[in-house]
Amino acid sequence: MSQPSINLHGAVDLSALARPPQSPSAPAGDATEAPVVVDVTEATFQQTVELSMRVPVVVEVSAAYAGGPSAVLDKVVTDLGGRVQLARVDVETSPQIAQAFQVQAVPTVVAIVRGQPVPLYQGDYPEEQLRAVIDELLRVAAQAGVTGTVSGSGAEEEPAAPEEPPLPPLHAEALDAIEREDYPAAADAYRRALKENPADHEASAALAQVELIIRTASSGGLQAITDAEGVAPTDVAAHLAAADAEIAAGRPQAAFDRLIAVVRATAGEDREEARKRIVEYFEIVGNADPAVADARRNLASALY
Repeated sequence: MSQPSINLHGAVDLSALARPPQSPSAPAGDATEAPVVVDVTEATFQQTVELSMRVPVVVEVSAAYAGGPSAVLDKVVTDLGGRVQLARVDVETSPQIAQAFQVQAVPTVVAIVRGQPVPLYQGDYPEEQLRAVIDELLRVAAQAGVTGTVSGSGAEEEPAAPEEPPLPPLHAEALDAIEREDYPAAADAYRRALKENPADHEASAALAQVELIIRTASSGGLQAITDAEGVAPTDVAAHLAAADAEIAAGRPQAAFDRLIAVVRATAGEDREEARKRIVEYFEIVGNADPAVADARRNLASALY
């Protein structure tokens, strides 16, 4: 892949996006408080053009469907310690910028020096060739008197994640038990948490999961599904074991269908046991799974 020829007379007209840059208020060689790597939109592009009067700006036009911004380019620019700013543009959210640079494919990388576009390359470049391209850009920028730097102090920092509140004591006790694989002790802690607060949905869901682990450890695992083949739905124990195995294997729809068939075919305590197990599965699988909404409707129909 040949290295592109760099000049200060690109064919791109930036006037559709930015006013003519103002004369810089600081000398072109001074440090500017700005991030080394920044995401640019049509609303902020004017600032990028104005910064190019003092610092060479590399503009990377990319798209998520094509792999997004280049980690290699990010590394090469960051290694320069602020001698170049990398302005990243998403072609899908800022199409006018891509149009102004006459972008035909992504990724496309151009530069701006003193408000003038400098075509660089298209596609993905290996690190060694990228460094050669940026070195040439710096040489050309220096000839144009653009030798400033960005300090990085204006970098956009992601907001700090909110500190998680401490776990309630019984939840912490349960997690400690889970870490040492003492599942009966974990179940006991969650039951005590529910006794203190029956509305503790986290404890309820966790208890259902722990009890599932305890049951499947002694039920033969996936073999329980095979053992239940051809067995009448009135054999509640066989189908409960098989449904546990299906839930543990990530097959909630099969487990729901199996136990709803048991509910339809049984009465009294057997029916109630199957119903309660389905409700436990709702806690384990979670309401976001579409299988849960279907199972709720089917269970109501089977019961009433």
